[in-house]
Amino acid sequence: MTTAALRDSSTYSPVTSGPAPTRRIASIDIVRGLVVVLMAIDHVRVYAGVPAGGPTYGVFFTRWITHFVAPAFVFLAGTAAFLYGQRVGDRKALSRFLVTRGLWLVLLELTVIRAAWTFNFDYAHYMLGGVIWMIGWCMVLMAAVIHLPMKAIAIGSLAVIIGHNATAAIPRFGDVVSATSVGKILYGGGSIPGDDGPFFILFVLVPWIAVMAAGYAFGPVMQMTPERRRSICLRIGIGATVAFVLLRGLDVYGDPNHWRQRASLLSFLATAKYPASLLFLLMTLGPTLILLALVENARGPVASKLETFGKVPFFYYLLHIPVIHVAAIVVSVVREGTVNPWLFTNFPLAPGPQPDGYRWSLSLLYLVWAIVIVVLYFACRWYARVKAASKSPLLSYL
Repeated sequence: MTTAALRDSSTYSPVTSGPAPTRRIASIDIVRGLVVVLMAIDHVRVYAGVPAGGPTYGVFFTRWITHFVAPAFVFLAGTAAFLYGQRVGDRKALSRFLVTRGLWLVLLELTVIRAAWTFNFDYAHYMLGGVIWMIGWCMVLMAAVIHLPMKAIAIGSLAVIIGHNATAAIPRFGDVVSATSVGKILYGGGSIPGDDGPFFILFVLVPWIAVMAAGYAFGPVMQMTPERRRSICLRIGIGATVAFVLLRGLDVYGDPNHWRQRASLLSFLATAKYPASLLFLLMTLGPTLILLALVENARGPVASKLETFGKVPFFYYLLHIPVIHVAAIVVSVVREGTVNPWLFTNFPLAPGPQPDGYRWSLSLLYLVWAIVIVVLYFACRWYARVKAASKSPLLSYL
């Protein structure tokens, strides 16, 4: 954050004497809607058998553009938690909500979402700690974090984001965090229990908990006047993007992948996501905040449709995986005359190679993605209307 933004947010304290009226902030919904639409590209890619990046520009950027999804989603989840706290006017109520919603997300990741990915019930041999798992546990941790002074949350989250790559300089740190299940969940990632366990941790908690906490500390900015918050978003976003370019150019700190070893544009942009490096987060969050500023006054049919997705992002998430999976089955029948059994193996980390000749072209991948988005739009529009008309607190969990 800039000095002014940090000062504004660090001295802010959520109200505790009663709920405060709030309105939805359209720019948040638009950006959130855009990132979930981009997310579907990557998940269609999984079923298309297209590799996660390189060597061609088309394949690389098909994956790279989706890197913005998790950072934006986690950061804005923190901001949404702050704004929800303002609505309920009670920090204890916010803590209860974060714990219950977080555990609910973890449960869904390990049951409904896992089955949607695979269309099988081979739970004994394959489980995945994916992005929803990570967001869920970060929410549980945030239930405690929100009781800290806002200044401590802001400074602490930035310190973790900036400094966590310094662990690379600690002798045998990687071996230590990989030696236990807790270490793998927090930072190391990988299979548990042991190296051949059925549960694979894809998204670790550090530094993602810091990203969510930073989003929470950013919450007061989003309650400022549109002109003020637009200015702050632009300054922070441009500053983070410039910092990425400068630090990446030096190639000394902030990412384990040293691009100068094979200098190219693709190498420069190929920052580490698992776990998310400082440079990965600067590369993605900087432009996200710039976009948040640019769409402050966005109007028109495209903005309206993105806003619809952004109002019900978790409903979208739960629905988009089985819809994409069914679409892949339809493509398999059209192309091969039958349903390829590979589509019922364990995604997205399917064991063994894909069948010969299965891989889709990028044009087919994007065609299926576009059709899926149209189908999801009508479903999300319906649910957004239901949610807006209902007063049931249960709908806040979907």
